[in-house]
Amino acid sequence: MAPNSAQRTPARRAGFIVLSIVSLLVLGIFLASSVTGPVERHEFDFERTARKKSSSSANARAEVKGDKYLIGVGKGDITGPTVEINFAGYADLSQVGTGLRQRIFSRAFIVGDVANPNDRFVYLVLDMATGDTALRYGILEGIAALGSEYAVYGQGNVAVTGTHSHSGPGAWWNYLLPQITSFGFDKQAYQAAVDGAVLSVKRAHESLTEGYLDFGAVDITDGSISRSLYAYMNNPAAERARYTDSVDTEMTVLKFQRASDSKNIGILTWFPVHGTSVYQNNTHVTGDNKGVAELMFEKAMEGEDSAADGFVAGFSQANVGDTTPNVLGAWCDDGSGQMCSFENSTCADGKSQACHGRGPEFTKLDLGVSSCYEIGRRQYDGARSVYDTLDSTGTAVVGSTVKSFHFYHDMTFWNFQLDDGSQVQTCPSALGYSFAAGTTDGPGAFDFTQADSGEPSASPVWEVVKALLREPSPAQKACQAPKPVLLDVGELSQPYAWSPNIVDIQMFRVGQFVIIVSPSEATTMAGRRWRSAVGAAVEDMTDAAPKVVIGGPANSYCHYVTTPEEYAIQRYEGASTLFGQYELPAYINLTVSNVKYLAPDSTSAPPPGPSPPDNRNKSLSFITGVVQDNAPIGKKFGDVTVQPAATYARGAVVNTTFVGANPRNNLRLEGTFAAVEQLGADGTTWTQVRDDTDWYLVYTWTRTNEILGYSEVTISWETANDADPGTYRVKYYGDSKALLGGAITAFTGTSNSFKIT
Repeated sequence: MAPNSAQRTPARRAGFIVLSIVSLLVLGIFLASSVTGPVERHEFDFERTARKKSSSSANARAEVKGDKYLIGVGKGDITGPTVEINFAGYADLSQVGTGLRQRIFSRAFIVGDVANPNDRFVYLVLDMATGDTALRYGILEGIAALGSEYAVYGQGNVAVTGTHSHSGPGAWWNYLLPQITSFGFDKQAYQAAVDGAVLSVKRAHESLTEGYLDFGAVDITDGSISRSLYAYMNNPAAERARYTDSVDTEMTVLKFQRASDSKNIGILTWFPVHGTSVYQNNTHVTGDNKGVAELMFEKAMEGEDSAADGFVAGFSQANVGDTTPNVLGAWCDDGSGQMCSFENSTCADGKSQACHGRGPEFTKLDLGVSSCYEIGRRQYDGARSVYDTLDSTGTAVVGSTVKSFHFYHDMTFWNFQLDDGSQVQTCPSALGYSFAAGTTDGPGAFDFTQADSGEPSASPVWEVVKALLREPSPAQKACQAPKPVLLDVGELSQPYAWSPNIVDIQMFRVGQFVIIVSPSEATTMAGRRWRSAVGAAVEDMTDAAPKVVIGGPANSYCHYVTTPEEYAIQRYEGASTLFGQYELPAYINLTVSNVKYLAPDSTSAPPPGPSPPDNRNKSLSFITGVVQDNAPIGKKFGDVTVQPAATYARGAVVNTTFVGANPRNNLRLEGTFAAVEQLGADGTTWTQVRDDTDWYLVYTWTRTNEILGYSEVTISWETANDADPGTYRVKYYGDSKALLGGAITAFTGTSNSFKIT
């Protein structure tokens, strides 16, 4: 396995947030504020895990083509700084990047009405934790800057979703709370994400052509389990009885097919599973399990007769909130051999710190790397099974209508009526005590547990921090009940907003295919209720039975949305449902009451609503830049300090170490830091066969002397997967920064050749 600077230790998610808050307080950030069991590896049983669903024969592509649409796909590299930047997702202060396992991308999918080309939408899938307000502002500005031809894209028809990977660069957040563990905002990380997303839209726009859309579904029964089954079981028994599983096992696959030559240009899938296969002590950038599936599918399409060049595969999230890829369940890492408690995910000591979920390859003890690849492969196999049979069994998208709407809505003490006529309200955003407990994917600290009532306080440290920030008002306490408020983030605005109160309400429609774009991570049952309500609302306006999917978290990260029954249990997901127990009914109300804008004859849009704050130019940052790079005396950049051996048996790890420089000097977007080249049969020609998109080629950067600016890079090739016998060499592409003048200079390192036998 490749080098990694971290070993598996008890997660301290909430603790790091506390320490960061205290540190920032000391630094004076807030002085201006006046607010008060092991298993053996087994072969993949496809018949058991991925059961393809039949589609309505009335709409099968084999019998009749659907309507034509404008379709386009594109992809752009968004791999931000891979070192010295905190990762987004786990909120772990110690999870700072040391390198790269696999590049991350933005994938854009455009659908438009052939007869009314202004009616179109863009669905973006970023290999990141989530969509975000800052990112969306930047992406919309970047698209507008492309010229008048791109004026058809804007607030109303662009969705920015994240795959919810927890192992990518952070520091691009709009709001203060998630910025704390990254020590603020990093313009380089932000710009890499924005530029790559805009590039993906540009490429999708340039590829626009007439084509067809088909969809199908498959059950992937070993792709996820519930990590909050105790809360799920509080939903009505009659409702639970309508479903065979406590998580949604269905993957929906939407295929994009060019009309001119019947070549497929891409697929877009929805399947709910958290991007937490790779543990929070991993410090190499990856797209987690969905990133694996995407690149696996795209590489499989190279040379396929059915696929066009530049095929794009997007694996979007769905109602992901209470799912986990750690399918062996949550176990106590305390030597007891016991599973964690059902009610609150604790161990024998009554604490959550030793409770961790285990992925399918847990016994590899490799920070979740093998489990991540396996969960990604299971998604790939499911999607591929649908793709290979869509022409004969898929459902054609029919009805020429392409519509979208978007508006902002302030959830602060918003009053609305439930179906039974009762008046309820949503609240300013707040996080409960169980938020600090974390999850079985990443437990918290300070003795907090899930399903925490808040009384007595689990930790006096939190009470001090809470008092320094803001004590929730009586109105906020009543509104958020039964959640005990720990952090009243929605009412904190100094030095700028801590958390969103204004949410994005957005929906897309093409024919009978409807997409709910959710700003929050919907739990399994929350997603089911939401989809059902929207499906009933649009049924009379579609030519065929509506197919409704949920995509997110998108546009502005608003944490979670549970059912009111799950909220009452106050496990992590309920404690992280920002706007109170009626958040889900509010989302349903706001979407269903506006489906009229998706009607075929609709020519209007809802009022835009109040814009969320744009904190990009006011965000604090304590992230230092690169000062200088130097090579040790007698060495130059790119020199090999540890050469590979002359010969390796397939399965070995080939390590090569170079005199390096900080990769933040040049992100090498659309390029690579590491490569493996193979010698051709002529004995002279070298061909690149591995790059940064290869899961088994790992780049690790280490600072060896802070003062003198020395560093080294180790490139590790894990050959067990699919290395062919032959002669190879390793290449390193880097860029150094001079102390005087700051000039950036590119260089290349090349290893000796070696053989794989």
